[in-house]
Amino acid sequence: MSLQGKYLKALRLIAIAAALLFAIGFVSQTAVAQTAEQSGDRKVKQRVSPSYPELARQTKISGTVKLEATISPSGQVKSVKVIGGHPLLAGAAEDALRKWKYEPAGGESTSVVEFHFNPGM
Repeated sequence: MSLQGKYLKALRLIAIAAALLFAIGFVSQTAVAQTAEQSGDRKVKQRVSPSYPELARQTKISGTVKLEATISPSGQVKSVKVIGGHPLLAGAAEDALRKWKYEPAGGESTSVVEFHFNPGM
């Protein structure tokens, strides 16, 4: 193999290694663990995970946001009240919870939901 061929092969390997390192770094930044815990009698039909706010990600803010949802008899989230949590995370949690769908029931009910935000996972 010529010197130019060896050089191109080494350059290709470096480019592949750099692309892999970039991809691993990108995935570690975007693969944020956001879990939700829900208490109440109504079964959730559709869950929506919150998006991690960019400012909270940049400042590495983590924590739990606790919300209380009022659910209509049809299963739609009627209102959401923030019970606790970091203000930078609360908006995203509230927006996600408004998109949840519950099983229909005979009347209105409430449910407490907690979203856990972890920027480094």
